[in-house]
Amino acid sequence: MSSEKRDYYEVLGLSKGASDDEIKRAYRKMAKKYHPDINKEPDAEAKFKEINEAYEVLSDPQKKATYDQFGFAGMDGAQGFGGQGFGGFEDFGDIFGSFFGGGFGGGSRRSNTGPRKGNDRFMQMRIDFMDAIFGRTETITLEVDEPCEECSGTGARSKSDITSCSRCGGSGTVTTQQRTPFGVFQSQSVCPDCNGTGKKILHKCSKCGGKGYEHKRVKLDIKIPAGIQSGQQVRVPNKGERGINGGPNGDLYIEILVGRHKQFVRDGNDIRISIPISAVDAVLGCKIDVPTVYGDVELTIPAGTQYGQQFRLKGKGVKSPRGQQGDQYVEVRVEIPTKITREEKDLYEKLRSKKGHESPFEKFKKAFK
Repeated sequence: MSSEKRDYYEVLGLSKGASDDEIKRAYRKMAKKYHPDINKEPDAEAKFKEINEAYEVLSDPQKKATYDQFGFAGMDGAQGFGGQGFGGFEDFGDIFGSFFGGGFGGGSRRSNTGPRKGNDRFMQMRIDFMDAIFGRTETITLEVDEPCEECSGTGARSKSDITSCSRCGGSGTVTTQQRTPFGVFQSQSVCPDCNGTGKKILHKCSKCGGKGYEHKRVKLDIKIPAGIQSGQQVRVPNKGERGINGGPNGDLYIEILVGRHKQFVRDGNDIRISIPISAVDAVLGCKIDVPTVYGDVELTIPAGTQYGQQFRLKGKGVKSPRGQQGDQYVEVRVEIPTKITREEKDLYEKLRSKKGHESPFEKFKKAFK
């Protein structure tokens, strides 16, 4: 049998003569690594048994001394897993408490019987571009579970009708133990008598029937703040999922999706717009009434304006919820006509044949000479 076994020190990755603390640390590390509930490798269970057999011997001063002196020959009949196993149930629970919430070995759990806030809810709302600029109030219909007004969410007719659950002692959980070849396993589950509340109700509330909440279909006026951007959220308190054990509801978060505008493009708090002008107006200059979200504003286009040139209209952008005011940027798009009258063609011909007139391309070519 000894030829089939690996040295116990080798199993735990230790050198002979390792201290008790070194043995314990090595065991914890190896047991975590090869526990069958964590490691799904085919040989994990076999290695886990090997690790625990090694630890049972090396953690016991008398067995360790015998093994150090006689090796496996001195171990016949000295080890087994019917008693202590796993180096002690307390050690095993301490090691795996971080993996299973203290389910092994009676680790402490946070009580879940007190009132807790419900989960938040999320929805989306689409609004027009201008509604995002100036804000508006939108009415929506929502189904929500709200705490019963009669019993304040307790589900009981009165406070005296609420008693502690006798089965779980008010903890909301029951503990069970199971003996296995590897030792005693202890686990916790929700108490079936009180469904984890830790309480029993003697006389139920007549309005909600003991549920502690009422299902309602309500209309909500949602105020969309001026300057909101697409992707931002509006919070509506206490309109989320119902609370637990009489706790308050969660909140409702509404993500705002802003529609596109045909001409205006929002860039943060600024607004951008592209406007067309004729080649003549670009050359000679002109005055035009430019659309803004606040109405038309007169803009002077200076003579010689180039395609793509931008002009700023100060303060004509978006006013953010924090009070910051953006600007509007106007990009000029010079349009060249594809069809002209005979009279217009004659005028263009005269301009081109005028003495001293030099086209931009001719200037460009001279640069290569």
